[in-house]
Amino acid sequence: MIVPRTLVIEAARGPHWTLPPGTGGAPATVDTPDIESVRREVDRAENLTRRFSPSIHFIQSGQGDGPFAGDGALRTLLNALAPDAVFISSDHAVKHLRKEFDPALRLLRQMREIDRHTQWLLREGAYTRNEFMKKLDTSSVEKYKETVEWYRDYFSNEIVGHFDQTLLPFNTRTRKTYDEDKWTGYEVVLDVFPDVIAYGILLIPKDLEPGEKRPVVVCQHGLEGRPQDTLGEQGSHYYHAFAARLAEQGFITFAPQNLYIFQDRFRTLQRKGNTIKKTLFSVIVPQHQQIVNWLKSLPYVDPDRIAFYGLSYGGKTAMRVPPLVTDYCLSICSADFNEWVGKNASTRNPRSYVWSGEYEIFEWNLGETFNYAEMASLICPRPFMVERGHHDGVADDWAVAWEFAKVRYLYEATGLQIGDRARIEWFNGPHTIHGVGTFEFLHKHLNWPKPTDAPQEALSK
Repeated sequence: MIVPRTLVIEAARGPHWTLPPGTGGAPATVDTPDIESVRREVDRAENLTRRFSPSIHFIQSGQGDGPFAGDGALRTLLNALAPDAVFISSDHAVKHLRKEFDPALRLLRQMREIDRHTQWLLREGAYTRNEFMKKLDTSSVEKYKETVEWYRDYFSNEIVGHFDQTLLPFNTRTRKTYDEDKWTGYEVVLDVFPDVIAYGILLIPKDLEPGEKRPVVVCQHGLEGRPQDTLGEQGSHYYHAFAARLAEQGFITFAPQNLYIFQDRFRTLQRKGNTIKKTLFSVIVPQHQQIVNWLKSLPYVDPDRIAFYGLSYGGKTAMRVPPLVTDYCLSICSADFNEWVGKNASTRNPRSYVWSGEYEIFEWNLGETFNYAEMASLICPRPFMVERGHHDGVADDWAVAWEFAKVRYLYEATGLQIGDRARIEWFNGPHTIHGVGTFEFLHKHLNWPKPTDAPQEALSK
């Protein structure tokens, strides 16, 4: 893209710097590339541009191990800019003549200037998003379903990122792993793309009658979680075995494995994906589409009653996957829903990701497009619910209420008039599955009666 203009490539010793894992950002190493790899890449550039008569100059300062900005590179650069100019070499290092100059203070001023601008953008974001969503027709459910598709496509291609690949045949592999009083559990592996699989645990109630079709609840774990956590196998106090408890109440459940495990390994995937306009959810979405496709193929599953219920990072999934996997007939976001754009970008809010080690969390241009209310609008008119503990540290109650109020308004106060499909349950607890209002929501909207012997207490008790 530079050719036929002049390109000067200088092989020189650069700075060396390492940021270890767990020190406040993505682990990284800055180092000087070896001279052989530089030479190979220069050769490739010359071969690719040969027919354009390129002016590519390769300079080795000190055989590639000297300091940068050597005389050879500077002379070549000056000649390209002003062929008649005279280059005067100097053996003296450049001296700083200003007294009492502190580069750290200058850096601080620059950072504060950038921060003032981003915080102004953050305040303006709500108005920008309102303008962005103006093409959405809320006069009726029918009009809404038509006009929301443009936003769904935008979310898929510009925010989440979409791989234009065809899903592989299931090639289903299963094994029986659990045999409990009320349900049987199977580990399941499905092919998705070449070298990409979907894995999870399917629980089937033992009172399932021949020929009967039942609703399914897909139960999603959080950060660094496993499907086994949702069964109580590892004793996680966040999940309270909610997948198993739902199976005991007669639902078929499926607990998938999502990609957000192994700390820096999955975060590196996110950073690599960003370079090609992709995210973790570019892979998670087709995994869930394949899971739902497979569930719908089972003879004992009602294909119109497959719901999603996720905690924490599973709650993030509840805001990003059901908008694009429309086979999910409802979505429940537990322990995650909040004023997401502020959560990402505020330098005033102590709960902001600006101050956390989750450096992969940021997504492209949400401030001008999709906060959580706008993501929920891609789930609408399907039922949507939030489960929120007062002492959940992911957000303040007021931030959750602020954002959910916009969702409630969409469902209830516009021409849609479907307020019974949007609900939030507040409970006096922490970052956890509560399992009261959400279970009622599932029984209601999946049209499945609650067993008379079902426990009446919250799972979080």
